Amino acid sequence: MTEQTALPDAPGTGGAGAKPDAAVVRDALGVGVAVGLSGFAFGVTSAGSGLTLAQTCALSLLVFTGASQFALVGALAAGGNPLTAAAGAFFLGVRNAFYGLRLSQLLALPRAVRPFAAQWVIDETTAVALAQPTRRAVRIGFTLTGLTLYVLWNLTTLLGALGAEAIGDTDAWGLDAAGPAVFLALLAPMLKDTTERAVAALAVLLGLGLLPVLPAGVPVLVAALAAPLVLWARGRRAGGAEDDGAVRGAAEGDGAVRGAAEGEDGR
Repeated sequence: MTEQTALPDAPGTGGAGAKPDAAVVRDALGVGVAVGLSGFAFGVTSAGSGLTLAQTCALSLLVFTGASQFALVGALAAGGNPLTAAAGAFFLGVRNAFYGLRLSQLLALPRAVRPFAAQWVIDETTAVALAQPTRRAVRIGFTLTGLTLYVLWNLTTLLGALGAEAIGDTDAWGLDAAGPAVFLALLAPMLKDTTERAVAALAVLLGLGLLPVLPAGVPVLVAALAAPLVLWARGRRAGGAEDDGAVRGAAEGDGAVRGAAEGEDGR
């Protein structure tokens, strides 16, 4: 992912390389509305997996990270152990902590505000914030995306849970795939180099390949091993290349020494 450092805004200028506020608002609303409407799919899927209306709404109000919420209810619907399902959702949500490390530098919010802003540190707000060139734009994008998405996601979660009975079989509609599809749509453009693509591909292979043999919720945990495995393989390859280069360099050095010695003997 290409990171852009938000520059402090110059008074009266909007900051170096400023982006019009209207453009930031358009981007934020576009992402917030598009993703927020998929909360309806979560509400239906959650209710269909056996969670009550209160439990479904509490997940959106308190957890508020769509991929983890879908992972939890999906594992429960598949008959997985609640602890395993919760563990899978937790580890999937850990990525938000890493987002927070970066956003804390860009937003530079007062300490009193940070605990409330942390609730909105998710994939969509991070994506919008990192795309902005100035701190002002970062704050507008983050706040508006978070507000729009939080309100819409919780409203559509409620409507989805209430309408689950009228819809019937959620599997027939494929609504359980809406959340992962949105997540993948946000993730795909961020895979810029070979290493990132390799991690994503290996995670998909591990997750899908282990679905038939492991309990529900466990494959997503195993898929998290893709990143360290790819990085380890990359380190081994880089180390091997350095060793080969050193051997070739030493061999060339020996050849040069022998050539010099033969030249001296010839004189």
